[in-house]
This record gives sequence, structure tokens and C-alpha cells, in this order.
Amino acid sequence: MQTRLTKTLGIQCPIISAPMGLVAGGKLAAAVSEAGGLGLIGGGYGDAEWLTREFSAAAGARVGCGFITWSLARKPHLLELVLANAPVGVMLSFGEIAPFAQRIKAAGAALICQVQTLALAREAVSNGADVIVAQGAEAGGHGLERSTFTLVPEIADYLAGAAPSTVLVAAGGIADGRGLAAAMMLGADGVLVGSRFWASAEALVPPAFHAAAITAEGDATIRTTVVDIARRFDWPQPFTARVLKTRFAMEWHGREKELAEPATNEREEARFWKAYRAGDVDNTCVFAGEAVGLIRDVAPAGEILRRMVREAEELLGNANGLER
Repeated sequence: MQTRLTKTLGIQCPIISAPMGLVAGGKLAAAVSEAGGLGLIGGGYGDAEWLTREFSAAAGARVGCGFITWSLARKPHLLELVLANAPVGVMLSFGEIAPFAQRIKAAGAALICQVQTLALAREAVSNGADVIVAQGAEAGGHGLERSTFTLVPEIADYLAGAAPSTVLVAAGGIADGRGLAAAMMLGADGVLVGSRFWASAEALVPPAFHAAAITAEGDATIRTTVVDIARRFDWPQPFTARVLKTRFAMEWHGREKELAEPATNEREEARFWKAYRAGDVDNTCVFAGEAVGLIRDVAPAGEILRRMVREAEELLGNANGLER
């Protein structure tokens, strides 16, 4: 299933797995890459020991890495650690691209920039992005307000005129072959998939979290800042996170000022992490996108990828006719 994305990244299938922090480790990234896509290790907020361990777990597979860019700016040495592992690409999300763009490209890695608005797409182009990921608000984890269905074609139109060599990837709410096929029809060259690979055998996710997501409908998620306030993560406005409507999330959603009070925050942070480590869904937050309503099993990542491609091929016709 060849597209401009597969040519740019040297892969067989136009699917990238999202670099989900603490979830997308080396085994998940390697499984996606070995099945024909590109797996990204989740650099998250930056932990050198974790990154070293997970690149080792990838066992030499062609993988990449993704960072929360505003956090990378506080630990810029982590970029060198990742580049020393010869990643296929480095994805930057939620922060200023300029300080890192040229170093990534000089190392021979593809510069992948995730954006949530047309203005951010323009910034990515001005910094030489090889791949732009247009992320809709349906996505799990952090994002903004635009929907995938309108954001992708708008950015596709912009790129056609301003940067025709830049490759476009769609993200947000994509969990099966229907989503992959739809993204292609909207003008994308491929997709970035989070929640569906989050519900994979290789993802670093407690079994109880998987069980909660599999039984959830798409209506069972919410965009909120509760998860960041509880963890004392200073996320820049206006980003919010999409999580499952757990008891913890709904107890504090709408009461964020109270949650941020020092005594309350100290108590609830301890509750959050204790429950997270124990797999206690009710008393923590679980990152997941609206695509949970389309997920009904936990399967090996390679099987998930092959299933998506097979379904998309059936919808779009002969794969040999998909050249873009």
C-alpha cells in the first residue's frame, strides 16, 4: 500500500504508531515497524533511563521517537540520546519547533511535526517539516479543538500550494481500515494511530485499563485539564487532554481550581499515582480517544496494522492504484 508517506519513511504501510508517553515502548514500536509501518517510542516528558531501556527493547528495529516539545526544551540533551540511536524520524508536538528542527534533519532523521491548527502547520512548514501530522480533537491525550474530518483537508489544500513536497498524515479517531481509507480520501498520505495501538498486546498498559477501554463507548471520554493538574504537569494553554470518564476525572472536572490548591493537590496526586500503578481505573485518569468506541479487543500490534491495511484496501480498491 504505497503512498508518499511510505516512500518518505521507507516503510511498506502508511501507518505510524503514536509516541504515547510511558505506553509506546520499544516492543510496541518494533512490532509496528516489523509489520510494515513506523513505530515511535514515546519520549514523553523525558527520562533518559527509560528511553535507553526502550530503544534497547526495540532490538535494532527501524523505529523513531516522539517528544512533548515544551518538555524537551527543558531537557534538550535527550534529543542527542535519541539521535544516537539513528531513529527513522523524530516527532515534535506541543511546542516550538525551531530549536530542534535543523539538528534532527542534520542527523538524517525525518522531521515529523504534529499540529492542531493551520497556523501551526505553517510554522511546521517554515521549519522544514518532512511530515506534518494533522491531529483532530477526537484523539486521546493532549490536543486542541479542531476535528480530524475538516482539519486534514484544509491542511492538505494549504500544503498543495505552499509546500507540495511535505507529506500529510491524519490523526484522531482512526482505529480501523475505515479510518485509514477516509484519511486517504481527505487528502492525507497516511495515518498516525494512538488508541488502537494503546489497546495492543505490546503496549505498556495495565490490563484493567485495557478492560475499561474495550467496554467503553466513544461517549465515555472527555477533554479536561484534571489529569495535568493532578500530576502537577504545567501544560501550556489552551491544550487539554482526552481521557476516559473515570470516577477521578469526573469528580474533579469543573473543580480544577479546588484541585490545584496545594493541600488538595498533594493528596490527590498521591491518590492518582497510587491508583495508576495499581491499575485502579476509578481513582486515576486513563488516556484514550473517542476511538475506544471502535475497539473491541486487545491484539498484537502487527495483527492490528495488517487488519487496518486489509480493510482499507477492500474499501479503496486495488492497493496498486493507491499511488499518490
